[in-house]
Amino acid sequence: MVTADPGVFELRDTCPPSFEKTQEDVCRLRTLYDFYDSVQDAGLGGTQTSLPAHRDGFTPQQIDLGRYLFFDPVLSADGSIACASCHNPDMGFSDDLPRSLGIGGQEVSRAAPTLWNSAFLTRFFWDAHAATLEEQLVGPLFAPNEMGNSPQNLLQTLNSIPAYRALFQQAFPQREGEQIRLDEVYLSLAAFQTSLISLNSRYDRYAHGYHAALTAPEIEGLNIFRSFVARCAECHTPPLFTNQQVAVIGAPEPEGWPLDIGAERTYDAPELKAGFKVPTLRNIVQTAPYMHSGKFANLREVAEFYNGGRGHAVPEGLDLQLHWHISSPNLTDYELDRLVDFLGALTDDSLKPEVPQQVPSGLVPVTGESQPHIVTTEKSSGDAS
Repeated sequence: MVTADPGVFELRDTCPPSFEKTQEDVCRLRTLYDFYDSVQDAGLGGTQTSLPAHRDGFTPQQIDLGRYLFFDPVLSADGSIACASCHNPDMGFSDDLPRSLGIGGQEVSRAAPTLWNSAFLTRFFWDAHAATLEEQLVGPLFAPNEMGNSPQNLLQTLNSIPAYRALFQQAFPQREGEQIRLDEVYLSLAAFQTSLISLNSRYDRYAHGYHAALTAPEIEGLNIFRSFVARCAECHTPPLFTNQQVAVIGAPEPEGWPLDIGAERTYDAPELKAGFKVPTLRNIVQTAPYMHSGKFANLREVAEFYNGGRGHAVPEGLDLQLHWHISSPNLTDYELDRLVDFLGALTDDSLKPEVPQQVPSGLVPVTGESQPHIVTTEKSSGDAS
């Protein structure tokens, strides 16, 4: 492997936008939502409500090291894909596939969820089986059909790259020894993901008091979204636009696909059969296709599914305990169009991180326009088991 010159890389000592660097040299998130109090009654889906608890407190260097790792295909067993391959910043930190593709073009079992606002999440994956970002990272890194690596090979590879050894020393100056450790890799990637903040959409400006930020049709859509008829806001609760719960909604699988039991396996709970974590709707227009399986190609199809009536898409003979909010709202075509209009006002990718022009491995960083070459050296190809 031809690695990059260590002298080219220096980690940033400033925090990302929306974060304040404290006297302790860590980055703390600051938003206008800090001024709101959810305890006060704001009504169903109230606009001026506070955000849930979040994770921050990483150093600028740890966040920046995570940025390099995120876009570097060296994390995969064969050097062919990076985290950004399935979580592309230009696609809402998702991809445009119903099922993401791992090494060798292997399909994974579900669509890639967005990473925006991961700092606020308490459960990860569609079936909610991971409780921390670090726990979530282990799955893609070492799954044979995703990045296909092994802990041993990952550490061997990273420790063979002088630039990475130098950067890890910058990010963890109090560490003992010179060898890169797995917990440092996980923490750096988690630090970067918690810096992905999307809270300055036109909806947010409206919520903060600028009424002209939304068009009249979008305001109509917001009112439908918050209504007791449509009941969207009961699960997609502002301002994060998810309540982070698991819901059984009866979404159909694509034709020919077996039933995905979802969170039933996570919690060993038959009542959660075909239950999945409620996704955030922020930047939703960028993350088609939709649902855990990518069943629906566009947001109008999603709205029509919810409008179709309680359990209308559940296969005959399958008994699902549908979430209590799933009803038969009987919205008109006009109202469905206004809902879709409103969802477009949740877009904000103004704080997309900068994609590195070079990464310490010497490979080509994964971006929306380029794909890395395959590394075939013995050092970078590891046991995928």
